[in-house]
Amino acid sequence: MRLSVTGLRAGYVGSEVLHGVSLEVREGEAVAILGPNGHGKTTLLRAISGLLRPAAGRVELDGADVAGWAAERVAAKGLIHVPQGDLPFAEMTVLENLLMGAYLPDAWARRREGLDRVFRLFPRLAERRPQLARSLSGGERRMLAIGRGLMGAAGLLLLDEPSLGLAPLVIEEVYAALREVKRGGTPILLCDENADSLEGLADRAYLLESGAWVREGPLSELLRDRALLSAYLG
Repeated sequence: MRLSVTGLRAGYVGSEVLHGVSLEVREGEAVAILGPNGHGKTTLLRAISGLLRPAAGRVELDGADVAGWAAERVAAKGLIHVPQGDLPFAEMTVLENLLMGAYLPDAWARRREGLDRVFRLFPRLAERRPQLARSLSGGERRMLAIGRGLMGAAGLLLLDEPSLGLAPLVIEEVYAALREVKRGGTPILLCDENADSLEGLADRAYLLESGAWVREGPLSELLRDRALLSAYLG
C-alpha cells in the first residue's frame, strides 16, 4: 500500500496545528516523523487515519482520497493506526484483545494466520495468552497494542510513539519486531522521539516543528546531524 499526503491542514477548535503538510510512504518503506512534543505529530497521524477530520488537503491510499472518511472506513481500506498509549481491554485476556483487532471480515477470516504472526513476533504474548491484560507489564502492553493492530491485516501501519516510557531492552525487542514487519512487506509510518531506535527500520524521516516540516530526507543523514537533533529533540 502507498500513502500520499498533500497540503494537509488540521487542528482543533480555533487552532490550526498542521499547516499544509505533505508526505509520502512508498510500498515496503518505513518512514519516521520526528519532532518535539506538542508540535503536531499525533495530530498528523490522527488526521491521516480519520480520527480527526482535516480542514484541507488530500490523504491518498493507493490513489484513493480518503481525507475526511470515518476512521472505521479508513481502517477497512487497510490503514491501521496504533495510537499513543497502550489502551488494552483490561478485563480481557491477551488472546481476546488480539482477536478484537481482527474485527474486519478479511482480518477475521485470517485470524489464525494473524495470531501465528503476532506470537512469532512477540513470544511473550504467546506465553501470556490466557492472562488478563491488566496483569501485563508496560512493555507487554505495548507489544499487545502493536499486535492487536497487526491483527487488522494492515496494508499500512501507523504507530504513535511505540517506544514511549519503555526500558531500553524492551525498546529493542519492539523495534526488532517492527523491522520484521517491514521485511514482510508492510509499510510503516511512525512517530518517535527516540531517533536512534529508528536506525535499521526507517528509510526516510521528516522533522516536524510547529506543524510544518523543518527537514526531510534519508534517516541516516538526519542521524549524522547531531546538532540538529539536539536542537529539536533534546
